[in-house]
Amino acid sequence: MRYLLLCGLVAFASHAAAPADPTPFYATAFERQPTVAEMTAIGRALFHDPALSASGRTACASCHDPAHAYGPPNARAVQMAGADGRTPGLRAAPSLRYLQAVPPFTEHFFDSDGDDSIDQGPAGGYTWDGRARSVHEQAALPLLSKLEMANRDPAQVVASVRRSAEAPALARAFGAHVLDDVDIGWRAILLSLEVFQQDPAEFYPYDSKYDAFLRGKAALTEAERRGLAVFNDPAKGNCAACHPSTIREGRFPAFSDWGYIALGVPRNRAIAANADRAWYDLGLCGPVRTDLAAQREYCGRFRTPTLRNVSRRAVYFHNGRFTRLEDALRFYAERDTRPARWYPRATDGHVEAYDDLPPALRENVNREPPFGGAAGGRPALDAAEIRDLVAFLKTLDDGYAPQR
Repeated sequence: MRYLLLCGLVAFASHAAAPADPTPFYATAFERQPTVAEMTAIGRALFHDPALSASGRTACASCHDPAHAYGPPNARAVQMAGADGRTPGLRAAPSLRYLQAVPPFTEHFFDSDGDDSIDQGPAGGYTWDGRARSVHEQAALPLLSKLEMANRDPAQVVASVRRSAEAPALARAFGAHVLDDVDIGWRAILLSLEVFQQDPAEFYPYDSKYDAFLRGKAALTEAERRGLAVFNDPAKGNCAACHPSTIREGRFPAFSDWGYIALGVPRNRAIAANADRAWYDLGLCGPVRTDLAAQREYCGRFRTPTLRNVSRRAVYFHNGRFTRLEDALRFYAERDTRPARWYPRATDGHVEAYDDLPPALRENVNREPPFGGAAGGRPALDAAEIRDLVAFLKTLDDGYAPQR
């Protein structure tokens, strides 16, 4: 299906007459119709080539390492890039795996499975704030971001690719003159990156132990089974409320509903921007995304990531505040019952809960289980249940090899 879909898209791109600007990317009239295999190979090479960055030192793979499930390769809260290669970012690098079913961003999402009358609210889109509508748009963002690859415009990217090792392959696939025109070259580069990021073997292999379990080809251990039960229990982990764990409409779970939620994650003072106490990363309502700035009820909300390969991450949440999976889970369980463990004390001695949001916006923080409860109360999860959750979450790692 993927092959036919992309071939159809490319065939349309190759033969469509040039419409009035701005033209959609798929309507570009390339000289030659590239194959999916050609675009995948070119996209892979471009993804790993630091020549696409202004510094000449940052590739897409620098922040999205294949060895770490296309997530960050280290435990830094944010990655260093920019024009000098040493500029810190604002947010933790997300994984690029299992994004093939992300819907375009909408403020009113109605789930197609179950009760279609329920408005989930904001959902979809790419990046932590959903500002990219497609993989195509997402591929362009780091190329032009001052905090990432720091090219001033598409022309600079095309000029760099024209001098790169990928130029001959682009010419063979799209036509000899593909890089002569900035607009056509830019679209070919983005289309190649997009097709590569839809390669099933690389980006959605569905070959974890849990996938084998769903296929009836593997058994979970007792700890993993207990962890799955805690994960699904609405009064315990309640994880499945945002990270659905079952097969739906014939699709294996992505472990995300792609919705937006304010978790009240503690401020991460390792992020340089946070040295300014008046600066806040408010997710959906800014400052990176600007079109929803007036929607105060969205402030503090970030898109729910997939939990696949979560145990392979070295940093957790949008600000990389935690570096151990156990601590991230413990935060969920103890955020409200043991706030002093997670938040600083103000000058008057009180615990400043939800300190990464301005006081006037802290009412946006979600309080559904496992959150909630009074300070000093009993957490929703105990140490044994957290251990079992970790055991279960490790079954979501790709590359499971059944023991013989």
